[in-house]
Amino acid sequence: MEAVIQPTQSAAADARRFAFVSIIDGLTMALGGLAGVALLAITGIVCFEIVSRYVFNEPTYWVTEISTYLLVGMTFLGLAVAQKDGSHIRVELLSNALPERLRQGMDVVAQWIGLVFVLFAAWQMAVFNVREFVFDTRDWGLLATPQWIPQTPVTIGLIAFALAILADLQRDRPAVGRAGRWLLPALCAALLAVLLLLGTRMAPIRGTPFDWGTVAIAAWVMTAALVTSGPAVALAFAGVLAGIGAAFWLAHGQPLAQVGILLAVTVVFLLLIGVRIALALGLTGLFGLLFLLPLPQLSLLAERSWSGVNTFTLTAVPMFVLMGALLWRSGVTTDMFDSLVRWFGRTPGGLAHASVGAATVFAAVSGSSLATAATLGSVACPEMIRRGYSTRLTYGVAAAGATLGVLIPPSIPLIIYGTAVGAPVNLLFIAGIIPGLLLAACFMGGVLGWSTLVPGAAPRGDSYSWAAKLAAFAGMLPFLSVITVVLGSLYAGIATPSEAAGVGAAFAFVLCVLRRKVGVAMLVETAIDTVKVTSFLLIIVVGAAILSWVFDYLRLPRTLVDLVKSAELAPWLVMTVITLLYIVLGMFIDSISMMLMTLPVTFPIVKALGFDPIWFGIYLVLMIEIGLITPPVGIVLFVLRGMSRGVALKEIVLGVLPFVGIMLAFVALIYLVPSIVTWLPGQMQ
Repeated sequence: MEAVIQPTQSAAADARRFAFVSIIDGLTMALGGLAGVALLAITGIVCFEIVSRYVFNEPTYWVTEISTYLLVGMTFLGLAVAQKDGSHIRVELLSNALPERLRQGMDVVAQWIGLVFVLFAAWQMAVFNVREFVFDTRDWGLLATPQWIPQTPVTIGLIAFALAILADLQRDRPAVGRAGRWLLPALCAALLAVLLLLGTRMAPIRGTPFDWGTVAIAAWVMTAALVTSGPAVALAFAGVLAGIGAAFWLAHGQPLAQVGILLAVTVVFLLLIGVRIALALGLTGLFGLLFLLPLPQLSLLAERSWSGVNTFTLTAVPMFVLMGALLWRSGVTTDMFDSLVRWFGRTPGGLAHASVGAATVFAAVSGSSLATAATLGSVACPEMIRRGYSTRLTYGVAAAGATLGVLIPPSIPLIIYGTAVGAPVNLLFIAGIIPGLLLAACFMGGVLGWSTLVPGAAPRGDSYSWAAKLAAFAGMLPFLSVITVVLGSLYAGIATPSEAAGVGAAFAFVLCVLRRKVGVAMLVETAIDTVKVTSFLLIIVVGAAILSWVFDYLRLPRTLVDLVKSAELAPWLVMTVITLLYIVLGMFIDSISMMLMTLPVTFPIVKALGFDPIWFGIYLVLMIEIGLITPPVGIVLFVLRGMSRGVALKEIVLGVLPFVGIMLAFVALIYLVPSIVTWLPGQMQ
């Protein structure tokens, strides 16, 4: 009897100890479920709009507005569940080199630092929300929607995000005793009371750039860090923020070159100590708003949180991710790979060629390199290893093939690029077709050379008859049908890029139904997984938007453009410098963050030099492709490492380096022959 009672008592003690955490986890999962429902609703109403418009000739007037609001709600309501799952991206270059104890301590400090930005954003969004309600601000659209309604999920999502971070911190070091268990909730209640007393008006402290709300949040975080994580963590946390604050205070009024370097160094420093990428960008922007402007403008945190995602074009992002997830779960990807294996037969490196072919086809329907890498890592790599392919060739070709996911349309980075600079997304999609196919052919050439020149790298494959090849073609039909539906609806003018994503997701769902792979649990799990991916991607957009506003206010991009013009450098030299910059950044920063961080500076420069925005979009995507597979931070490398069951990261890196060389040569090729990119879009205009 004692052996039975003891675990029960222990479980009860754990429940009391983690009561606050359990409440937060329950809220997190509930909001994640709501975000999943919002995702499915976006897909449903977008498809409804297409049918209503083209079948019944009755276009709606509400779908664009409502689906955009749902996207905003989905993004922010999903932040907490992404935090709980550990989905928010961070750079682990420095932490991986530290002993376990120091690594854990640095991660805790990074969590507290990131929490500062989330608290400020939540506070300002709540104030913004209340003001919009009081003044009855309405949207300019036909619905004239009161803006406080779609903005409320932003406030709730940011508050839940902050609570989810606190829950992780509490899990890391559980409180002891009844007083300890409820001390953090009591502190949360106290901060809420103070901010409510301050109301919606700022209460500045004379002679400083601060207000009482800022001081209250800073004091609260310091106190909470002290009582939750201990003096050492609190001291390290305070030292980091005080050091950054002092540097920004001294930089006020200094030459723009020094200010620009400070902003860049701050971002890199925060990334290196493990602050999540979106929060590192946003926190750097927060310091800029506090110290570098004549008067602090914290309201920009709310305005950019709302406007950064409030764009219909971005609805394509979650729907393309959902489409790729459904196709993977339906088993279509496995069948397609098996078909390609039969077609390449006894070609030297035949299975590796099939991997490139599979990546090319999957890229044309997913738009995500991570989804492509996960598919190849789970389907192609184990089969290649089993059949005797070398580890380096196996994972090198898988990593290289995965990068095609952000070049061949539809492409999530191209959507974000087009939204950021105002370039037509449909022309960007068209521009990516020829370079994507040529790059896939170059990868196959690299595989052929490797298989021929390196003994034992690739065994001779099996031989298949033409009858077997033709029979295997049936396994490719589902993929080809998805490509036809998505790209056909887009280029026939039936659907916009965002609507084509909805068509693809709906068609992928139909394939799941036909293959009897669908169920309520599967659909819910897929929706929540999609929400996690989309939330961490789009919160990076928000963080970059805040930092970009500081860049623009300080006129840093314009100053750099003028500097380049006055130097009268040759365009090829400028592009070489930009290429080197992206190679270096790609070693440390993920692709979307790198693109959004640099566009405010690089795009005005290349535009001033006369480069076509469509051409630059493809060039930029190629460069961030290289970043995806460049150590030490290439995300695709870590995806494959996580699925490799013991393969050393060094082996994956050595395998991918020859393909990095191929990609750099391809970048030089499109510079010398820009018509590779611009010819096909030119035919469509």
